[in-house]
Amino acid sequence: MAGTLYVVGTPIGNLKDITYRAVETLSSVDVIACEDTRVSLKLLSYYNVKKPLISYYKQKEREGSEKIISRLKDGKNVALITDAGMPCVSDPGAILVSECRRAGLKVEIVPGASAVVSAVALSGITSRGFTFLGFLPEKRKDKEELVKDFKFSSEPVVFYVSPHEINDDAKFLYESFGERQVFVVHELTKMFESVEEQNLSSFSILSPKGEYVLIVMPSAGGNALNDLSIADHVRHYMQSGMTKKDAIKRTASDRNVDKNTVYSEVLDL
Repeated sequence: MAGTLYVVGTPIGNLKDITYRAVETLSSVDVIACEDTRVSLKLLSYYNVKKPLISYYKQKEREGSEKIISRLKDGKNVALITDAGMPCVSDPGAILVSECRRAGLKVEIVPGASAVVSAVALSGITSRGFTFLGFLPEKRKDKEELVKDFKFSSEPVVFYVSPHEINDDAKFLYESFGERQVFVVHELTKMFESVEEQNLSSFSILSPKGEYVLIVMPSAGGNALNDLSIADHVRHYMQSGMTKKDAIKRTASDRNVDKNTVYSEVLDL
């Protein structure tokens, strides 16, 4: 009988932020796949969990997935953890889960802490939703491709940011989004946990250390698309895949005007 893959959430800072079920699962599986064995050993030692460890990290996800699937097919139960938080969310794991499902292997979730959800809750923002984009890519072209569809979002956009990139990333976001209010959430669940409000135009973190979550708020004027001409407003939606008819309808709704008003402005599109 094949084994089960357990996708286990781990603390994002404070080692006590782990569920009873997670500790029970880690204590009962045959092997634990982890991003960095040195980091995971601190958590496992804290809870006296002594199990064989294997490395499973971003650069070798496919090769690692094959080895783990082989163990599962041999009847071994495997727990997947990362250095912090939930596997598969801006961390390794998605390829393994996908391959397990394709192979008909059982996958169970053991939920735990999530930095993005914790940061949004701690910031106190009021929004029906938010967009999470994880870490910005290294190359500028890739960064521009990632954010281009969210420049005019009416919801907050959330990023993970490393300390050595935070000031440069904020500069890029200012160049892409223009002036925005941002919440800088730092060292979640740790001793120096903090939330700070800044503007992108004057953003600065002196001697950044630790991990950050940046929450970029929508344009102060509401829907930033309304700052465009009606034609460019419609064009934006068409470029995102909408039909002209749907783009006109959405634009009219955004601007609280009649559809015919919009239609008359875009006859040549």
